[in-house]
Amino acid sequence: MIWNIILLSASVFIVANVLPGIYIKNYWTAIVVAVVYSIISFFTGWLLILLTLPFMLITFGLFKFVINAFLLFLTDKMVGDFNIKDGFTTLMAAFCISIVDYLLRLIFF
Repeated sequence: MIWNIILLSASVFIVANVLPGIYIKNYWTAIVVAVVYSIISFFTGWLLILLTLPFMLITFGLFKFVINAFLLFLTDKMVGDFNIKDGFTTLMAAFCISIVDYLLRLIFF
């Protein structure tokens, strides 16, 4: 579990430094973002997936990026030193964080 938080926080930090429109204060803020995102995803992610199951089936699972963007938006509102400019940037950030997290998991696991 700690490794998941560390890899997710590294993904958030990398994407925040690459994508314009995302502000993150430092790496410690990225850790807080990863923890808050993980908690929100744990408690509400399964419900959102269940509620949007028809869209998930129609889009072959790609609607999960929209759910991740919504969870990232909620995280943005909860963490003070983490700001995302607009909805399109949030969607791109969710996509990029998912890709970078996947690549880091391939490298380290």
